[in-house]
Amino acid sequence: MAEWIRPSVAFWHTFCGNGADPFGGATKFWPWRAPELSAMEQAEAAMRANFELLDKLGLDFWAFHDRDIAPAGATLRESNANLDKIAKLASKLQVQTGVRPLWGTAQLFAEPQYMHGAATSPQASVFARASAQAKKAMEVTHLLGGENFVFWGGREGYTSLLNTDMGREQEHLAQFLKMAAAHKRKIGFKGTLLLEPKPKEPMLHQYDWDVATTLSFLRAHGLEKDYKINIETNHATLAGHTMVHEMETARLAGVLGSVDANTGDSLTGWDTDQFLTEPRETARIMSVVLKNGGLAPGGFNFDAKLRRESVDVEDLVLAHVAGVDTLARGLRAAVAIQEDGRLAKLVTDRYASYDSGLGAKIEAGQIGWTELEAWALEHDEQADHLSGKLELYERIEAQFI
Repeated sequence: MAEWIRPSVAFWHTFCGNGADPFGGATKFWPWRAPELSAMEQAEAAMRANFELLDKLGLDFWAFHDRDIAPAGATLRESNANLDKIAKLASKLQVQTGVRPLWGTAQLFAEPQYMHGAATSPQASVFARASAQAKKAMEVTHLLGGENFVFWGGREGYTSLLNTDMGREQEHLAQFLKMAAAHKRKIGFKGTLLLEPKPKEPMLHQYDWDVATTLSFLRAHGLEKDYKINIETNHATLAGHTMVHEMETARLAGVLGSVDANTGDSLTGWDTDQFLTEPRETARIMSVVLKNGGLAPGGFNFDAKLRRESVDVEDLVLAHVAGVDTLARGLRAAVAIQEDGRLAKLVTDRYASYDSGLGAKIEAGQIGWTELEAWALEHDEQADHLSGKLELYERIEAQFI
């Protein structure tokens, strides 16, 4: 199961999350964030807590943003020095435990300089700083043996076209990603580069809205061979899709790279990043993973946080245990459904008209509109009224959940 799920702890939510939301301040006061500790001392304590949690959970992977594992300094040089120091500690702890990053990324959205975007900022100086920060984050990920590097376009988009040159911004984003791919090759980083679609949060119009939009962007700029896609469950919901739709879209295009395992609350309408605990959803997710032959070198990263009211350190353990168990239940159900074979046969039978005769000619491209018109005129009296039988499909699926 570990080889199929490859679960990962997300450092930022787990060790940096303080319970604040748009309507209230911090509710969690973790011992590794004690106010008497300096920023670097807090970072070191949090990193040690990260590996203690990984050890208790028995997990092999973690994921990080650069600015969440090491505080920003007054200058880029100071920020890099802070990151190097924490990376040295993480490397030592990794040697002791055998744990490694599922992926790393650069946090190019929180600082004021990135308020208009990073690669898509109208200021070339911001593009340069974002490039320098991402370069360092990729090098640290490479140093730590990370298996992927993610680009999370938190502010790569716009609020209004009144003040935006959308074409120019998208060209700039493409140049940024081309530079990243070139640097990956330069330093010998063997990990997969991943783009993470994210709609309307915080920008009203994001350039990486969903899998289809992101895939179209990659193809338009000749980047489809350099990048795969990291899909987040809550982002799929915000885009108006199901997670399975997003994963299947990526799988069919050959770009399914990794998954951020979380969920939202349908009553809120915003990104709550809760732990994924719905077995039916994980069974459907795992069915795509089975068809994909797995996710490696990707995996399931718990980009999820405790609810505002959950404030005990113990809750971090319980939440991750529940998340792993739900994925494991989903995997067992998906395997059982696959081995049972009834659902797959029903789908195959539903499209049986394309297996021979007219349908086979359509799929093979051996027939055109003129011939199809002649067929339709000759068979005009036939009624096509095939039942979808979705209730039957749902009943069969439910037997395995």
